[in-house]
Amino acid sequence: MAVSDFPASGRAPAPPRAPVRKRGTLAEMRRRWADYLYVAPALAVMAFVIAFPLAYTVYVSFFKTTARNTRGLFPALNSYTGLDNYRDILTDRNFWDITRNTIYWTVGSTGLSFVLGFGAALIVQREFLGRGVIRGILLIPYVISAVTAAYLWRWIYHSDYGLLSGVLIDWGLIDRPVILLDDIQRVMPAVIVANVWKEFPFVMIMLLAGLQTVPEQLMRAARVDGANAWHRFWHVTVPHLRGVILITTLLLFVVNLNSFTLVYVMTGGGPVDASQLWITEIYSIAFQSYRFGYASAFSVILFVVMLSFGFFYVRTLTGGSKQRRAT
Repeated sequence: MAVSDFPASGRAPAPPRAPVRKRGTLAEMRRRWADYLYVAPALAVMAFVIAFPLAYTVYVSFFKTTARNTRGLFPALNSYTGLDNYRDILTDRNFWDITRNTIYWTVGSTGLSFVLGFGAALIVQREFLGRGVIRGILLIPYVISAVTAAYLWRWIYHSDYGLLSGVLIDWGLIDRPVILLDDIQRVMPAVIVANVWKEFPFVMIMLLAGLQTVPEQLMRAARVDGANAWHRFWHVTVPHLRGVILITTLLLFVVNLNSFTLVYVMTGGGPVDASQLWITEIYSIAFQSYRFGYASAFSVILFVVMLSFGFFYVRTLTGGSKQRRAT
């Protein structure tokens, strides 16, 4: 090595360091095995209330059960049928009719709840007299129970003495009561309206929290550049809330896909299965027909669908965390 290759201090340059190899997940768990003792009780409870029921449901889905062979908490398994339950479900025309109802319910409830909640968030964000009272009133549908909301809307929709028909008749807009929950064409829009009323405050809370984080400097800069209210909303507010919007929509979609109480109390899936959803159909198959194997297979299908949306939800959360750490 020539003398000129050394720095001015006269020391030889340090040799390059070998890249540090990251430990794998299992290796890291083995290294920190003592830490898991602190959460072992919680893990045991989760295994009992989540892992075991899930595994047992998958196991039962491969068997045939009937109403006459139940014992205690667990159904007696008649015979192993393999994937026959899944094949029967996917080839049943009624399954696809219920799937159409479920998509209609989930997409309609999610979309309308989001639009109404976003509008409410934009309104209550502004300063005006009585804003606190208005916020409290808008939160009432979210804090009451689903059973209470279902019975409230059943009374509103009742064709004989319901509030809706009574008000419209008194105002002279209609001559006879409107039939909603007993009409196969109107029942789904009716229950969706009730569900939107119950859920839009959740969207309002989430987006209102996001609106508080929009930098005022960006809004002032947009005003200086001549942007009107719509341009400020579309090019400043919406991009800043992209993560909150995505997470809120995914959460709302999963909740609506698994929604049971409101529809079951209001209609029971009727009339003629016009408002039957996946979750209400599973309940009917399991606890009215006692076909636990068939209902378990149906539940596994629903679980797989919800798991896919859960994957996107977790990916959105972790992606946002990585982006924040990078900045």
